[in-house]
Amino acid sequence: MSAPHVAASGSGRGEAGAAAEGLLVPPGQGRVVRAPAQHVTFKVTGAHSRAASSFEVVVPPGFDVGAHVHTRSEELFYVLEGELDVLAFEPRIRTPDHWQEWESPAGARVVRATPGTVIVVPPGCPHAFANPTDEPAKMFFQASPPPDHERYFEELLEILGAGGPPDRTAIEELRARYDIEQLTPLRHR
Repeated sequence: MSAPHVAASGSGRGEAGAAAEGLLVPPGQGRVVRAPAQHVTFKVTGAHSRAASSFEVVVPPGFDVGAHVHTRSEELFYVLEGELDVLAFEPRIRTPDHWQEWESPAGARVVRATPGTVIVVPPGCPHAFANPTDEPAKMFFQASPPPDHERYFEELLEILGAGGPPDRTAIEELRARYDIEQLTPLRHR
């Protein structure tokens, strides 16, 4: 059995007449972008996939991404460790705060997601996640199409890493550039 190929660069898509190579990213590997508010490891980027960017995200206690919606992006979340409150539905009323209290016309409410929970969010569906516990949570996150979320994470963590309360104006401008309509505020301790 040969050693797995760990690609560091290249598309993995193959040239005409050339065999394509896959990508293997071992545990603990990938480019890391971190700030007090989040820790994101890039696992698969647009350089390796036309379908989606994939990330491992550590969500610290008290982090709330805020409810938001995309017109083009489709996302998938898989909880690996810890617990997250999650929302993935259109509420009866989009209130400007407290998405945790929203309810859908069919009666769906926010769910406490535990390890093994999968959340799929199609374009146009309001969604959010927050860590209301005192322990970090970890999730696998995929966003399509790439590389929008790669660039977004890089710029967001730069803003959040500046210290102090989040610069709401800078975050609003960033989200507008990356197809994110913010419905409730992003918060972190």
